[in-house]
Amino acid sequence: MNDVPAAQAAGSTLPLVQLRKDEEAGEYNPFEHRKVAHPTTNTETLVHLLKGSLGSGILAMPLAFLNAGLWFGLIATFAIGIICTYCVHILVKCSHILCRRAQIPSLGFADIAETAFLAGPDGLHKWSRFARFIINLFLVVDLIGCCCVYVVFVATNIKQVVDHYYSVDLDVRVYMAALLLPLILINLIRNLKYLTPFSMVANVLIAAGMGITMWYILTDTPSVSERHAVADFKQWPMFFGTVIFALEGIGVVMSLENNMKSPQHFIGCPGVPNTGMAFVVGLYASVGFLGYLKYGEETKGSITLNLPTEEILAQSVKLMIAIAIFLTYSLQFYVPMEILWKNLKGNFNEHRNAAEYSLRIGLVILTVGIAAAIPNLGPFISLIGAVCLSTLGLIFPSVIEIVTYWEDGMGRFNWRLWKNILLILFGIIGFITGTYVSVIEIIESHL
Repeated sequence: MNDVPAAQAAGSTLPLVQLRKDEEAGEYNPFEHRKVAHPTTNTETLVHLLKGSLGSGILAMPLAFLNAGLWFGLIATFAIGIICTYCVHILVKCSHILCRRAQIPSLGFADIAETAFLAGPDGLHKWSRFARFIINLFLVVDLIGCCCVYVVFVATNIKQVVDHYYSVDLDVRVYMAALLLPLILINLIRNLKYLTPFSMVANVLIAAGMGITMWYILTDTPSVSERHAVADFKQWPMFFGTVIFALEGIGVVMSLENNMKSPQHFIGCPGVPNTGMAFVVGLYASVGFLGYLKYGEETKGSITLNLPTEEILAQSVKLMIAIAIFLTYSLQFYVPMEILWKNLKGNFNEHRNAAEYSLRIGLVILTVGIAAAIPNLGPFISLIGAVCLSTLGLIFPSVIEIVTYWEDGMGRFNWRLWKNILLILFGIIGFITGTYVSVIEIIESHL
C-alpha cells in the first residue's frame, strides 16, 4: 500500500506542539517531503477522479430531473456542480495550509479536520479526535453505501438481459449473490496504481455505453412542452439527494491528491478537479435533461432500465455499463478499506496480511448483504446522497475552512464566515429533507 505519514498511519491525534503559524512554517514545502511508493501522474489522477464521479449516478440523472422538472433540474444541476467543485477546492487548500503548519507531507480528509481543530481556537482542541472520528465514520458509511448501490445497479441490469432470454424469473438477489466471488477477487488488489487499468477500461465502457444510450434517447424525442418545467416542491429533496450522490466525489479526493507525483498541480487553472468536474457536470446535466425529456413519467432508477430489452444493441449497453460499474466498485472500496485498516492493523502483530484480506472479504460480503436488503435503486441513491454526501461534500469542508482561518480574523462580518455558514445551512436542509423523503420511499416500497 502507499506510504502515509506516521501520524496518519497510526490514526492518532497530531501533537499540538508540531503546529506552527504560517509565517513560522513558510519555508516548509509538504510536497517535497512526500514519500509515495507508487505515485500517480496528473493524467492517472484525472482518470481516477472521472471514474470516481462517472459511476451509476449518471444513469440516475433522468430520475433526478423527473423529481425537479426539466428546466429547474438543468439550472440546479449546474449550481450544485459548481458548489461541489468549490468545496473540493476549500478542502484541498486547507490541507496545504495545515500541512505547512503541522510540518507534515500529506493529510487525509479526517486528518485535515483533526489538524484544523488542533490549530484553531483553544476551545476546539478537545474536539479534534471527535472531528477525526465523525469524518471517518461518514466516509466509511458513504463509500460502503456507494458500493451497495453499485451492487444493486449491476445485478438489476444483468437481470434484465437474462430475463429476456430465459423464462426463469430469478430474484435480483440471486444475481447479487453471483457477483460476490468476482467482487471479492478484484478487491484483493491493495494498490491504487494497479487499479488504474480497471478505471481506464471502465471509462471506455461507460463512454461507449453512454454514446449508444444517447442515441436511443435522441431518437423520436418529444417536445419540451410535454414535460414539467418545474416539478412539485415535495419532490425536490429526492432530486437533491440523487444529484449530490452523482456529482460528489469528495470522498476520494484526498486519497487521489496524496498519491500524486505532482500534487501542486491538483488545484489551480485548469487543475484536476476543475477539468474533471466541468466535464462531469456537463455530461450529467445533458443525460438528465434528455433522459427525462425522452421517457417522462416512465423514467426509472437507471436510464439503462428504460432501454428496450428485446434489442441486442440495448442489451449490450446494459452489460457494458454493468461491467464498468463493477470495475468502479474497487475504487470506491479503496478509501473505506484504507480508513478501517489504518485503525485496525495495530492490533495484528502477526498474520497481518491474512487479517487485511479477511477484512476486505468481510466488507465485500457486507455490501452485498445490504444491497440485497434494499434493492430499490432510486430511493437508495437519494438516501446515500442526502445522509453522507451533503455532510462530507458541503458541511464538513465549510466547517474546516472556518476553523482553519479563525485566528486570521474570522469576525462577524467576514465574507468567508458567512459564505461557509450558507453552505452549511444548504447542506443541513438537504440532509434533513433528503433523508426524510428517501426513507419514506424505501419504507413504502417494502410494504
